[in-house]
Amino acid sequence: MRQTTLFTKTQKEAPADEVAKNAQLLIRAGYIYKNMAGAYSFLPLGLRVIENINRIIREEMDAIGGQEVHMPSLQDPELWKKTDRWSDAHVDVWFKSQLQAGGEVGFGWTHEEVVTELMRRFVSSYKDLPLFVYQIQNKFRNEVRAKSGIMRTREFWMKDLYSFCATQEAHDAFHEACADAYMKIFDRLGFGAQTYKTFASGGAFSKVSHEFQTLAEAGEDIVYVSEEKGVAVNEEVLAEADLTELGVTKDELEKRKSIEVGNIFSLGTKFSEALGLHFKDEHGENQPVIMGSYGIGPARAMGTIVDLLSDEKGIVWPASVAPYQVHLVGLNGNDAEIRDYTDGIYSALRKRGVSVLYDDRDARPGEKFADSDLLGMPYRVVVSKRTKEEGMFEVVERSMGETMALTEEALYAKFSNQDT
Repeated sequence: MRQTTLFTKTQKEAPADEVAKNAQLLIRAGYIYKNMAGAYSFLPLGLRVIENINRIIREEMDAIGGQEVHMPSLQDPELWKKTDRWSDAHVDVWFKSQLQAGGEVGFGWTHEEVVTELMRRFVSSYKDLPLFVYQIQNKFRNEVRAKSGIMRTREFWMKDLYSFCATQEAHDAFHEACADAYMKIFDRLGFGAQTYKTFASGGAFSKVSHEFQTLAEAGEDIVYVSEEKGVAVNEEVLAEADLTELGVTKDELEKRKSIEVGNIFSLGTKFSEALGLHFKDEHGENQPVIMGSYGIGPARAMGTIVDLLSDEKGIVWPASVAPYQVHLVGLNGNDAEIRDYTDGIYSALRKRGVSVLYDDRDARPGEKFADSDLLGMPYRVVVSKRTKEEGMFEVVERSMGETMALTEEALYAKFSNQDT
């Protein structure tokens, strides 16, 4: 991608109504655009980040046996009435609409009912189980106050996986496998070291759940953490939690702010019994399927990365999710010979499979470097008349701030071997 063809532009100031660091930086850098409170457009660079996050999620969900599907956002009220989750008195986040032909529909905020009804078509015997299906899809929640930038919005991406098991033992085994997969995802996204599997309330899903909370001053949740023992408890259930079972005392827990980046719910047979999802066991007896629900918000993960890893200059993307691995910054843009030389470096990197954002604009070096810091690609490669004459390229690693001098051959070798 050449920056002269990229329609988005950087800006010095974020909108005055944005107070969250993630939204301020992402808007300034041209990754997102705020359409209205709680609704954002993801622009070319931002969408590439989301797609990279989704790729990591898919790889880890597939690795534990997940099968990807896509279910409708439009929801039939009759299905939700069977589980008593259609009434606004019981669930207060619905967006609902009247159909021109009469009747009402909702816009899905989760999909337990829909996937349970779907599985009635495919599950009849214990031999059909276990099953694990997931989707990455837009969800809608009528938040009273959308806040924290892209962390809490009214329309958002969600990876929701649902497990269907014949026995509690099988369910518990998958529950742990998914928890392990979540930690692998967060490690690959760059914030696993600050993330804890946290005992929490299940809310509208189940009596208890586990959240994955990332310690961050920008967080809107409160958790009590023992970093030494790797134990965390959500503030909402601290008084109810059996701390001896968790292996800590209250004195060992420290109060911290955090961001909820994922959750897993043991649903039991709540939905399968309400919606008639049964299977015949080895003895020919009908049994309700044991279910679980597992969520990660890709945009919330994106916002967490920005909040945690950015610095005073701008965004710092981990290589795993960066929209491009290399920001190629061409100087002396009014010199046709240097411009052609830089074009050649750009083509050579691309031919070697390196993803490159090429700053080919006619702009001052200071402006280019400031934009490069703001955009946050893992590496900046500077090409100028001096580098051409010396045969050495200035390569800056964004996260460490370290500068290397590489020959053209070493440059190609370094980035051709990058794990993108």
